[in-house]
Amino acid sequence: MFYDRTEERTGMQEAAPYTPATDTQCDFIMVYGFHNLKERVKIWKKHGYVIHLMTGVAWGEYQDYLKGKFDGRLHWDESQTDARGEIIGHGFEVPYMVPAVSFADYLASKLKYAVDCGVEAIHLEEPEFWVRGGYSDAFKREWRLYYKEEWQDPRSSAEASYRSAKLKQYLYTRMLDRLCSELKEYALVKYNRVLRFYVPTHSLINYAQWNIVSPESALIDLPGVDGYIAQIWTGTARTKNRYLGETAERTFETAFLEYGVMQELVRGTGRKMWFLHDPIEDNPRYTWENYRYNYYQTVAASLMHPDVAAYEVCPWPNRFFNGKYGGPNIDPETGLPERIPMPEEYRTNLLVIMNVLRDMVQPDAHFVGNHPEIGLMIADSAMFQKQTPADDPHKEYIDDCFDAFFGMALPLLKAGAAVRPVQLDNLRRAVGYLDAYRTIVLSYEYMKPESPDINNVIAEWVKQGGTLFYIGDGKDSYHGIRAWWNRGGKYANPAEHLLEMCGLPKDAVGLHKVGAGQVYIIDKYPAEFARDAALAEEFRDTVRDTLAETGIAWEYSPILTMERGTYTITSVMDETASAVLEGTYIDLFSDELVTVENPVLDKIAGLYYNLAKIDRTQTQVIASAARLVKPHFGVKARTISFKAVGAAANGVTVLSVKRKPAEVTALLHGEDVLAKWDYEPYKPTSRQNPDKDHGGILRIWYKNSPDGVDVKIK
Repeated sequence: MFYDRTEERTGMQEAAPYTPATDTQCDFIMVYGFHNLKERVKIWKKHGYVIHLMTGVAWGEYQDYLKGKFDGRLHWDESQTDARGEIIGHGFEVPYMVPAVSFADYLASKLKYAVDCGVEAIHLEEPEFWVRGGYSDAFKREWRLYYKEEWQDPRSSAEASYRSAKLKQYLYTRMLDRLCSELKEYALVKYNRVLRFYVPTHSLINYAQWNIVSPESALIDLPGVDGYIAQIWTGTARTKNRYLGETAERTFETAFLEYGVMQELVRGTGRKMWFLHDPIEDNPRYTWENYRYNYYQTVAASLMHPDVAAYEVCPWPNRFFNGKYGGPNIDPETGLPERIPMPEEYRTNLLVIMNVLRDMVQPDAHFVGNHPEIGLMIADSAMFQKQTPADDPHKEYIDDCFDAFFGMALPLLKAGAAVRPVQLDNLRRAVGYLDAYRTIVLSYEYMKPESPDINNVIAEWVKQGGTLFYIGDGKDSYHGIRAWWNRGGKYANPAEHLLEMCGLPKDAVGLHKVGAGQVYIIDKYPAEFARDAALAEEFRDTVRDTLAETGIAWEYSPILTMERGTYTITSVMDETASAVLEGTYIDLFSDELVTVENPVLDKIAGLYYNLAKIDRTQTQVIASAARLVKPHFGVKARTISFKAVGAAANGVTVLSVKRKPAEVTALLHGEDVLAKWDYEPYKPTSRQNPDKDHGGILRIWYKNSPDGVDVKIK
């Protein structure tokens, strides 16, 4: 856990002033917005943080631009507008914007001031264009310039809807390209500083569910964009989906798929990715207990994607560390849970988890047990098919549950397959992008490949030994848009071209050998699997039986377990299931960080420290609610010491030590802040003398402080 902050493994965003309660001691801070920017940069830097800036690129407190103070021209016509002519807003006088060139110029002028204030990186968050938008004068102008034809109502046809969405993605991609290029040049010329740009964005899955268009993988093609933050939290992962005909919240499963697609978005591209967690939402209906339960689900889901080991540990720490949310009692006047401060035990455990997240660069990570990794393809174009024409044969299946995607994903994931959504668009960007997978599932009924070479890559992957399951009935109305596959009338849909590349007839169904691999074609619309339990089970069994013939055994289990170095992450995806995790662990989701032996996995999510992987010959840090600096853990030293620096809260540090301490002290500015300490001896092995002390677990509880607590153990 000892490393330099410049690695930027963990960060947070904050608009409020610095307070000791929000000093989480993560590596970097994204100061949000431009108000009092110089002062906020100065104070966070004083407390040791690497300084970034975050601001909204689609919305914000930009009234001076809208009201003409920037360039003398009113810009309200650049607000995103729906078919009724109503502005789509993010608050009072805060519309979502059509990203016109002049708006990019305005933001560039504000961002230059941030560079002048000394920020090292800029995050332009949530470039979002609502599907129901596209009716403002500014958007109609952009349509004429881009398509060289008169604007069409996006609701008028599948093609108009698809073209409208593609233009929306292009406009935000263009804006980010302009901003990144201009500001990077400005920082390098004026300050000889290499400025970095990142885009915090919801997942492709969530945007497809919420009917929003965003650049997503299009940003991979921009050299000025250095990476992303995956904005996934209970607010997105709670979004209901359908499984076996039942619509419900499935926080872990949805988060698992969301984090998965964001890992795959950058795999092989060299771009940085941070995974976001949020301990709460801005929703008064939920209690602290509910927030904590769901927070653990998102943390566990994120840790099962080990190609990413960097995290935004919280947005807006002032909002929850200093705020009030739902308690156990109901307010009789509002009918909502009474608002109370964060429970102290949750505050401490949050700080423990935030510090644990800095330790996820581990040498080995793998699923434990029988969990075949299956790639489920998804493309940016899934966002382009969200306004369904009245004559669409599948109109009854099109809704915000995104049944076509979840209908394929959930039957496999709920039975223990490690399903990862794979970014289809990246097949043409990264050589060997599919090499990590032996099995992929694909449908073109809810998305479209942007070019034929994508099908060529898939066909070649199959011929080299891959197993492809293609699901689709070819009836999606978006197959009829003007596109590469139907020019000249050769193919009715892109799947026909794919099958031809595999040497198969366009009406093929069932299992077919293709080179060293195989293709299994299922003539169904994938959303049917979400609504019909029998079809879902038939699909899952087909996948299992086909994989068995290739030597991949799969025994269904609703429990996922991953080992990630010294950490074990678990999830139970069925409330009636349970299993035993053999061994001795520290339960990192427990208030007291208790030692558990052979824990029963019957709660939805778990995060454990595996004590079998401890080197008992030396002092090791297991967990801490503070950042530990100035460690003195010498092998022969009779005194262990360190400084614990963290947010003002009840602090705890857990160590593995070689023998029982004689004395523990914790001093803050020379005053004793030690609450208690306890020592739990390790059980001796059969070869060790049972009467001797062979080391154990030391837990130290103290009042934490950003000024640093000096801890000494004799």
